[in-house]
Amino acid sequence: MRALVLSGGAGTRLRPITHTSAKQLVPVANKPVLFYGLEAIAEAGITEVGIVVGDTAEEIKEAVGDGSQFGISVTYIPQEAPLGLAHAVLIARDFLGDEDFVMYLGDNFIVGGISSLVESFRADRPEAQILLTKVPNPTAFGVAELDASGSVVALEEKPQHPKSDLALVGVYLFTDAIHEAVDSIEPSWRGELEITHAIQWLIDNGHDVRSTVISGYWKDTGNVDDMLEVNRSVLETLEPRVEGTVDEVSEIIGRVVIEEGAEISGSRIVGPVIIGAGTKVVDSYVGPFTSVQHDCHVIDSEIEFSIVLHDSSIAGVRRIEASLVGHHVEVTPAPRVPKAHRLVLGDHSRIQISS
Repeated sequence: MRALVLSGGAGTRLRPITHTSAKQLVPVANKPVLFYGLEAIAEAGITEVGIVVGDTAEEIKEAVGDGSQFGISVTYIPQEAPLGLAHAVLIARDFLGDEDFVMYLGDNFIVGGISSLVESFRADRPEAQILLTKVPNPTAFGVAELDASGSVVALEEKPQHPKSDLALVGVYLFTDAIHEAVDSIEPSWRGELEITHAIQWLIDNGHDVRSTVISGYWKDTGNVDDMLEVNRSVLETLEPRVEGTVDEVSEIIGRVVIEEGAEISGSRIVGPVIIGAGTKVVDSYVGPFTSVQHDCHVIDSEIEFSIVLHDSSIAGVRRIEASLVGHHVEVTPAPRVPKAHRLVLGDHSRIQISS
């Protein structure tokens, strides 16, 4: 069995962060989201992995390499544009051959991995198996309609009038029957080859399509709110460890990880929190559900429920919360006179200012 991991896409909902970074590499608890998926694939016993890449291909390749750090072998498959999930299957045909495979969206996060799902699929071998979960906003997802026995009878991509609240989670399992389905469909009104259309083709042509409704934790980390929520969930599982230095006047409370080379002085850290290697926290408060990557500075400031990416500095700031701070960012207080805000904001930015 092989795996096909989708790591293209523009990440428009995470802009401006994704103007300069791949959305799959935005870190959760100081580890890229993509890495959690690759680890789950390896834990399921799958070692041959194709990664579909787009404009951020070089960044993905630099982070993942040949896959050996995860115990897998990686083949990179370039995609000229994000033309749909079924298009990714189409261009990966040579890599996939006639083998069964799992397709995993690289910006999705599933607690508990996929090992049991893969084992079930290997035992029963339906032509397709999909994961579903109940969502409050089904119009934003592919949606499945089930009959009274729980069988999949219809799928629809981002419907205006959804027939259920069961959304497709970004993990799919297929036999080679999916290739005929992909070859048989036309682009949707969005100009994309939709995987929901291909699965519907399988249903319409009498193939065995099964579903598993998961009640565990799943998130599409495509926007800031979901990214912070996933970060919170992962941090709650931290095993505390202190490998950096903490002076005698600092307080470390709860599940806190301080990585090698980090320095904490005159500060209060209330977990769950992770402080990256080489980061300095001085005369500051770092509150629960915060991840600070490597080589950052937090000085005379307060921050909680936030993600700070590497080589960023927060100094003299009274309070930051529910924020995603990018790479190489400087956050400082505004001058007292004149009382005005000076901003340099990228496209699609969102900012809240206290009056």
